[in-house]
Amino acid sequence: MHIKVETIDQYNRYFHQPTYHPLVSVANLSKADLSLFDPTDFGMYCVVLMDSDFGELVLRGSAMRYRAGTIFTMKPGDVVSMNLDPVTKPQGLMLAFRPELLNGTGLGRDFYMFNFFDYEVREALELYESERRVAINCFNNINSELQAKDDNFTSHMIRLGIAQLLTSCRRFYDRQFDTHQLHTSDLMLRLDSLLDGYLSGENQLPQNLGQPSVAWCAEQFHLSPNYFGDLVHKESNITAQAYIQMKIIEKAKSLLSDHNLSINDVANRLGFNYSNHFTRFFTGKVGMTPSAFRNQIGRG
Repeated sequence: MHIKVETIDQYNRYFHQPTYHPLVSVANLSKADLSLFDPTDFGMYCVVLMDSDFGELVLRGSAMRYRAGTIFTMKPGDVVSMNLDPVTKPQGLMLAFRPELLNGTGLGRDFYMFNFFDYEVREALELYESERRVAINCFNNINSELQAKDDNFTSHMIRLGIAQLLTSCRRFYDRQFDTHQLHTSDLMLRLDSLLDGYLSGENQLPQNLGQPSVAWCAEQFHLSPNYFGDLVHKESNITAQAYIQMKIIEKAKSLLSDHNLSINDVANRLGFNYSNHFTRFFTGKVGMTPSAFRNQIGRG
């Protein structure tokens, strides 16, 4: 069983504060009712700045303690809890906004950029002190706008404030990718080796699992698919899916140079269940059918 927070009003009651907007709130963790740290589904998007190490966070089946100056995020349906430290008091800030706030708005249109809401617990954002000050300023700006006199610009300004906080988090994550313990250049070398091994045919992985997927690759690095994908994009400037497909095409071209293999054999070795699926994939990427490619290299 867990608590389910249905509305911003209900959310604010846990922090003993008034409601200024029906879809958005900023709260101070030091003022939270301790029952809020029991398993809770907030039913909304949340950005949480942990400004003290006050316990173990449990989210999506993983548990972790955070140092002060860490941001983690939640999305509707996530159930979160804290195993509170009996000595250290909760400190930090928490933005919560209902999904309806995104409907038909620029923030909703651009929300795809903020896929860190799907990152795992261990992939939280660890802020430098300068970044922490920027984040706190963003929280405070949103809160000031919530408490200001309502006018024709209020909702727009609140969304702009949220967009500024989320965009800052995206920027800080890009910095974190550069300083990540798994450097992106090392990751790409390991990814190449991983995909080469997968597609070699020695372990029958394509026949058993199909073509390599982003999720499978991310699992090998113990990362969430979104975090892994963002690391790959940071280094290669293409999506992780596009990079994997590029490696499949490279292997396909190599296999097609062996005239002892039929097109169906090549498709099977690459994890395609049907040769026409492979033909369609190859043609879309190369601009000619596998047979035409084979004939071309044969003439060369």
